[in-house]
Amino acid sequence: MSAPAPPGPGPLLMVAGEASGDLHGARLLTELRRRLPGLEAFGLGGDELAAAGLERLAAASEISVVGLIEALAVLPRARRIFRALLAECARRRPALAVLVDFAEFNLRLARELKRRGVPVVYYISPQVWAWRRGRVADVAERVDEMLVLFPFEEEFYRRHGVRVTWVGHPLVDEVPELEGAWDRGALAPGEPYRLALLPGSRRSEVGALLPAMLGAARRLAERVPLRVRLIRAPSLPRELLEEPLAQSGLDVRLVESGRFEAVADCHLALCASGTATLEVGLLRTPMIVLYRLAGWTWLLARLLVRVPHASLVNLVLERGAVPELLQSRAEPEAVAAEAAAILGDPERVAAMRRDLGELRARLGEAGATARAAARVAARLAPAEAGASGVEPEPAEAATAGAAAAGGHGAPGPEGGR
Repeated sequence: MSAPAPPGPGPLLMVAGEASGDLHGARLLTELRRRLPGLEAFGLGGDELAAAGLERLAAASEISVVGLIEALAVLPRARRIFRALLAECARRRPALAVLVDFAEFNLRLARELKRRGVPVVYYISPQVWAWRRGRVADVAERVDEMLVLFPFEEEFYRRHGVRVTWVGHPLVDEVPELEGAWDRGALAPGEPYRLALLPGSRRSEVGALLPAMLGAARRLAERVPLRVRLIRAPSLPRELLEEPLAQSGLDVRLVESGRFEAVADCHLALCASGTATLEVGLLRTPMIVLYRLAGWTWLLARLLVRVPHASLVNLVLERGAVPELLQSRAEPEAVAAEAAAILGDPERVAAMRRDLGELRARLGEAGATARAAARVAARLAPAEAGASGVEPEPAEAATAGAAAAGGHGAPGPEGGR
């Protein structure tokens, strides 16, 4: 009679609250389940994590918003979800929690998990290096290991005594190297430019940015021949976009699949500040970064944020490689004027694309998700993961990528000062 199979690793709690975190979390969970067959995972996430096998207690879209004022509207629901997660932890006793980005929710959750003896790995760092840096003490106390995407985050956390591993950025694997619209040479007379609109992945930011983007596109179309593509984030319901598109008076193609190919085929993108700027940058498509917040949230951000650029692409490149039009400057006429200036200046286009060409090497070597999964698997099941412990190991391949880019290649935690 054969011996019974040894028990698998205990259940895993995963919590991701935003579209990019849902996507990267899903990639991580898929790789973990490949390494540890039978792994059970429960928690909070979006459609991507659910498809990867997460048993959802709630959908992330219920509480994912941008800004302090906007967060007040979802606070009661967020509290109920918070309590439900802790109740399920008490019932199922997870072996480990992996918290993905979503700082305001997850840092509080990490505190409660620590009190209950649940080890915490944090994947995709909260931006404590940008604002409210006093929170780094909370991270050091509550998080057993930080898995970070950017090399400057590793430097920051090591200086503050946080156990950290730089794994590199998963977008290096996910965003292919494609021929761009500008690689095909000059447009024929009368041939239209192609403009991509990426208004974000959350209802609140789409509501703030999409009308301005459509207004800018309408004004730009009065100056140059133009075709417009709206790139829908997977987390956004289609119906959220239909009314603004109908009211715009523009013939806009809604892109719901093949977004990388669609963006690469555009001459310019209007892009919400966030992970999408890295996607567009990796495709070397020139862009204008836009962002708007509620008035009080913006004033508070001006007081607290301590980095020289708003967009991740400029932070990683350590310079203003792409223009940023924020708050009152993110209005249709100003955006259209900036777009026309870029499209009419081939030298500026070429310089922007050269800068963006550095981005891939600065984000580390391919294999970020596999490196992150190896760190998590070592904590869940050291024997199965081929690890004898969980002391941080250098992410050698990622570090090699930074060396190839000429150093760590992103601003230090003092905002580049």
